[in-house]
Amino acid sequence: MKMVERILIKLILIQFVFLFLAQLFLHQLDIFPKLEQLTKYEGVNENTFTEILQTFKGN
Repeated sequence: MKMVERILIKLILIQFVFLFLAQLFLHQLDIFPKLEQLTKYEGVNENTFTEILQTFKGN
């Protein structure tokens, strides 16, 4: 069981490193400028809240 736990911990650490590197390459180093334009077009980067439309009438 300890061997399985060691393998899982190593996999988690490797996944974290790859996630960190991917975030660094995509967002900080601006490797793909088209990707940044796309996220701005989709409205993913902005912290704006829109009003929710009510489709059902309340009592």
